[in-house]
Amino acid sequence: MTSTPGRGLLHLAAAIVRGPAHGTDSGAPADADADVEARVEAARLAERGGLDFVTLDDIVGDPGPDPDPGPDPEAGPDPLTLLSRIASATTRIGLVPAATSTRVESGQHGRPSQARATHAPLTRTGRWIDAATTQDEARNDGPCPPEARPVRVIDATEGHARRTAALYADVALVRVATPVQAAAVRDQLRRTAEESGRDPGALRVFASLLVDLGDGEYAAAPGHGGGGPRQTAQGPRYRGGPVDLAELITTWHANGIVDGFHFTPVEPRRDLERLVNGTVALLQHRGLFRTFYPGSTLREHLDLARPVNRAAAAGN
Repeated sequence: MTSTPGRGLLHLAAAIVRGPAHGTDSGAPADADADVEARVEAARLAERGGLDFVTLDDIVGDPGPDPDPGPDPEAGPDPLTLLSRIASATTRIGLVPAATSTRVESGQHGRPSQARATHAPLTRTGRWIDAATTQDEARNDGPCPPEARPVRVIDATEGHARRTAALYADVALVRVATPVQAAAVRDQLRRTAEESGRDPGALRVFASLLVDLGDGEYAAAPGHGGGGPRQTAQGPRYRGGPVDLAELITTWHANGIVDGFHFTPVEPRRDLERLVNGTVALLQHRGLFRTFYPGSTLREHLDLARPVNRAAAAGN
């Protein structure tokens, strides 16, 4: 696999969301079982495309200070059931459950255990997201050793979350609509990391976009898909075709604006299929994105070094 000269590897991730997302009217699974199967198939599709990881936004670590124990007819499938099914149906892709206001601690086998609050709980826009590691790591018995700690993914869009991301994240997600905004946030995050004594090269910054790929091969309206994302009430939204999206990815990455992209499909099944079979396939054909996983862990996918085992280092 090759990369743009002078740039790191291109990284891609996607959200596996429930039913129709962000106001679409079709494609909702009829029940929880169908929902699970739809999202398992989505994760398998993302893995076939070689994506680094998928985020599972329904799997949260903190139900709030006073959760309602009663049944919720609108609730999705049981989070642990969903995570277990996806983990058993995939082999390499990273699985990243999200926590709304606390850090998710990884328990035995890398599965999320009960979450516990950190000193100052983060808001949803600054949530911690701890990857449960890829399946090869998850199948190890016992707690993860320091050198195999889960990859930390943080939404660093809001200003108050950026210092946290710069100090602790492996991947920072930023919801930005323009390359100028994306470059400014990436520079800020890397500068803060370096000032804190951290290697800025150990932080991957992803642009996080909603994607609406319902307009065929190219954007239906000139200047929208080809012109880049538009800011909406739900966040920056790209509307166009798979080819235009591949051009945007190529340009932003080649210019060093971001290290990768995290996409949330507006219409889950349709847009993920077009992302993987259209956009990603084109990037692979151009030699800009992997056609296979060179390693077996999420750290290897992201080209991140394993953390130093401080206990072992102290004993030397």
